[in-house]
Amino acid sequence: MPKPNFYPVILAGGRGTRFWPLSRKRRAKQLLALDGKQTMIQQTVARLLPLAPAKRLWIITNGDSRPQVVRQLPRLPRHQILAEPAGRNTAPAIGLAAFILLDSDPDAVIGMFPSDHVIGDTKRYRAVLEQGVELAAGGERIVVLGIRPTRPETGYGYIETGSKFGNDALRVRRFTEKPNVERAAAFLSAGNYFWNSGMFLWSARTLTNAIREHLPKTASVLERIAVTFGTRKFAGTFRRLYPQCENISVDYALLEPRSAKGEQASNILCLPADFGWNDLGSWTALHEHHAAKRQAPDGNLVSADGLFTLSATGNYIHAPGKFVAAVGVHNLVVVETEDALLITTREQAQDVGKVVKHLDEKKLKKLV
Repeated sequence: MPKPNFYPVILAGGRGTRFWPLSRKRRAKQLLALDGKQTMIQQTVARLLPLAPAKRLWIITNGDSRPQVVRQLPRLPRHQILAEPAGRNTAPAIGLAAFILLDSDPDAVIGMFPSDHVIGDTKRYRAVLEQGVELAAGGERIVVLGIRPTRPETGYGYIETGSKFGNDALRVRRFTEKPNVERAAAFLSAGNYFWNSGMFLWSARTLTNAIREHLPKTASVLERIAVTFGTRKFAGTFRRLYPQCENISVDYALLEPRSAKGEQASNILCLPADFGWNDLGSWTALHEHHAAKRQAPDGNLVSADGLFTLSATGNYIHAPGKFVAAVGVHNLVVVETEDALLITTREQAQDVGKVVKHLDEKKLKKLV
């Protein structure tokens, strides 16, 4: 059932460089169908539509991706698909939506959602979100969805929780960025740490007040932009002023300073969640996700037009339209496109983004 005054804001400005060569500037990770027939952003919207109609969904993206986003999401109002004139990270992006929505609906509750996550149990996901919306609407609260960790993962941020709040929520003590493996193992053993999913809920009033407190310069810029929304002045004002915003994430700008006040004073709550979450951050994560779903006995996951394997295990190979023969190779990632070929190991797939950095430095624009 749709939740009154709930406005999902989907952040879709990333390039997804660790999925090169499939991901490019104009075909970023969120615009790819990595887990089924729908693209990642289409899946994100489909999960949220039962809670909020299309007219209340917002997308913050960039100029390179906006044309594809508009094409992939024809039900969404075009004026609610905003393209940042310059990338300024998550705090200004979600902040702009908050200032715009506060003006049109003072009771708005905003959900901040990445555009490229996988959710296994959508029914459970929506049930948790409904709880979170009620918590966020009930006061000056920031609600983060925390994923119960299943392994000492070093690629995620962590949330340390303290005392209980109500039936299911926990007060947040602090946020910790990606730890080393020893600290991650300690967090797992402690039992009161959760993975930071990057999904947050807050009222527009709570969020705008937090930005005014912690980012006063950016708040002033966003207010000047928001007041022009819906007028002819908006496009020019947005383009001219938005680059003046500070380039900073929600975590660093708002959550860490708030949590430093102490768990009772910060009003940051963690809602533990278990709905089959995966952020698919690399080719390795994609391999593991599909291997678990398909239960491939040899661990080989191949997208190709014909396959032969001999003494080959744990490989991820993407070569549509080609016959693939894998002989005596293990734990490789091989991804072929018309103009590029990636060969790496699953262990080093996190470093694929460095390829894109090299291509940027060499100004090889056709390859990025």
